[in-house]
Amino acid sequence: MLIDERLTLMAAILVYFLGKWLNRRYKPLQSFNIPEAVTGGIVASSLAALSFYVFNTEITFSLQQRDVLLIIFFTTIGLNAQLDSLIKGGKSLMILLLLAVGFLILQNLVGIGVFTSFGMPPVSGLLGGSISLSGGHGTAIAWSPFFSEQYQIEGALELALACATFGLIFGGVLGGPIAKFIIEKYQLKQTVYSAKPLKVGVSHDNAKFASVNIDQFLISIFVILLAIGLGNRIEAALVYFDFELPFFVCCLFAGIIISNTVPRLISVKLWPTNSASLSFISDVCLGLFLAMSLMSIKIWTLTSLAMPFVVLLVFQVLATILYSTYVVFPSLGKNYDAAVMASGYAGLTLGATPTAIANMTAVTQHYSPSAKAFIVVPLVGAFFIDIVNALVINQFISWLG
Repeated sequence: MLIDERLTLMAAILVYFLGKWLNRRYKPLQSFNIPEAVTGGIVASSLAALSFYVFNTEITFSLQQRDVLLIIFFTTIGLNAQLDSLIKGGKSLMILLLLAVGFLILQNLVGIGVFTSFGMPPVSGLLGGSISLSGGHGTAIAWSPFFSEQYQIEGALELALACATFGLIFGGVLGGPIAKFIIEKYQLKQTVYSAKPLKVGVSHDNAKFASVNIDQFLISIFVILLAIGLGNRIEAALVYFDFELPFFVCCLFAGIIISNTVPRLISVKLWPTNSASLSFISDVCLGLFLAMSLMSIKIWTLTSLAMPFVVLLVFQVLATILYSTYVVFPSLGKNYDAAVMASGYAGLTLGATPTAIANMTAVTQHYSPSAKAFIVVPLVGAFFIDIVNALVINQFISWLG
């Protein structure tokens, strides 16, 4: 059964509010910083699975609007980025990038080790490693035909997509508890890096949201559309030089360029950077994007996983928990920002960049904002990780022959 775009958007709104209601009603969900959209999305996808098993009806949502929400969201992240924050986050950016490269290798070693122990071809372990987990659904779809054709791995696409689906769910669930454990164990407090920290992830009950007004809201929309237009030009220029990046990454960089040039050249009243209006738009887009992503997951595909993949995913989840807690957090400075980034990294390495942002948003809404985390993690996840992952995958293929 195909759900059209209008009903899909309506369903996403209901799913978001369902998650919000469940989080408020059941305190463990709130105390462990589970994003509302993740809570509601998992319930909705579970109901869809029930419909499939009981009534033999497969529910499919129209997700074109989801891509638009993703583009707008990353544009707002770019528009909120200030050069002083980027400079102060430079060291952390390089450290997290190096750590991410290390974990890409570790993910693939875990996949190869588990599959080899079950008598499967070692190269098939890459499907349950960085291809489907750090790479996500897009990378899984792109690489699966290669493994089917070159190594005759039957059902490569289905298995890789199932692993990516599993990772997306757990990526959205683990980040909050990891941050809670770290913050409470070390009794961490927010580190202030600028007078105007990013307002992404502040509590919706915060009085700052009362300052949203129609003038600033409309200016925010205008600037977002301007940045998306520049992002389109950036993408075209990169294609001309035979270099491709996802469009939302181009919009992220366009937002950074505009927010750090236009206000310095001309005086613009109610410029949206760090405004309540931009934060409002950002949180709405992220919440609906994640709700659509989770509610559209076809959970019944997970039942097709063979035992080796079940064992593999258990080890991958354990590796993510241990790496985020005992490697990422200490390496980034053992402070509050490091704890927030560790929660985001858990979402990034199992799910996707929006999952990482949702984890950090839930954590910062519960505790306090983190300006650095919302710059460093998106740049690593949305830009560097895809490029490095492709290099790592190719290197492993060459090693395994």
